[in-house]
Amino acid sequence: MSNTDVDKCPPEMFPEYAFIGRSNVGKSSLINMLTKRKGLAMTSATPGKTMLINHFLINKNWYIVDLPGYGYAKRSTKGQEQIKRIIQSYILCRRQMTCLFVLIDCRHEPQAIDLTFFEWLGENNIPFAIVFTKADKLKTGRLNANVRQYLDKLLEQWEELPPYFVTSSESRIGREELLTYIEEINKELKDK
Repeated sequence: MSNTDVDKCPPEMFPEYAFIGRSNVGKSSLINMLTKRKGLAMTSATPGKTMLINHFLINKNWYIVDLPGYGYAKRSTKGQEQIKRIIQSYILCRRQMTCLFVLIDCRHEPQAIDLTFFEWLGENNIPFAIVFTKADKLKTGRLNANVRQYLDKLLEQWEELPPYFVTSSESRIGREELLTYIEEINKELKDK
């Protein structure tokens, strides 16, 4: 199911795991890797293609939600405001959202736009985890240094780090860890 209005999202009370990040961070590729369905989430070489809230029902008991990317500068001001409204209304109003996975391209140093977004999530008590993407693009030493740099930057403002995962859609790094994390949360929810 795809739409731009949070009120038109699926009515079921299944847990939802939403994925978000800057444009071209590898969101659709990660969703396809997690589900082992190559064309499920549409990938594009052009940033800013996802304009909708896309729900994918998994095992008939939880959803992966593909949210539009943020920070795509080539979009008009009106377009940027529309995307911001879609993202904020989903994150703030969707009771079924269980965890927001914020994707970060591990090849880059900490970006102000991501750090500001983390701050906004903290101010609004949104449960989130960080997913470092494109791990296959770096050698292990550089990858670890980049992840550490990001975490150190977060610790300048956060007392405690959110859960984080290192992934690669190409080599399927992090797939089991992410799915296990989701499974554990689903089990906790069922036990309550």
